[in-house]
Amino acid sequence: MNPEKGQPDASLDRALREWRPSVSLAPRFNERVWQRIVRQEAEIPAALWLRCAQWLNGVFARPSLAVTYVSTLLLAGLLAGYWHARHDNTQASEELSARYVRLMDPYQMPRH
Repeated sequence: MNPEKGQPDASLDRALREWRPSVSLAPRFNERVWQRIVRQEAEIPAALWLRCAQWLNGVFARPSLAVTYVSTLLLAGLLAGYWHARHDNTQASEELSARYVRLMDPYQMPRH
């Protein structure tokens, strides 16, 4: 690119189109390149989410473990929901009790 005009340089463009490599590739070059790629991909540790997905696939491949896993998650969700609802109900009950006391005894209202 010519920095002044923002247009490609014609001589460079022509040279790139006419250029041909003069060296031939080694025998079985493509095969060896693909073998190296496969080896390097095997050496790269998988991402955490990919390992988790592979583990889940392995777990769900065995029905007994899959039922146990799903049951455990369902039970944990139910217990968390129960605890959260109990906490909210306690808080609402305390708030309603305080409102009732203020309604029955107006002198209990906070003064500013």
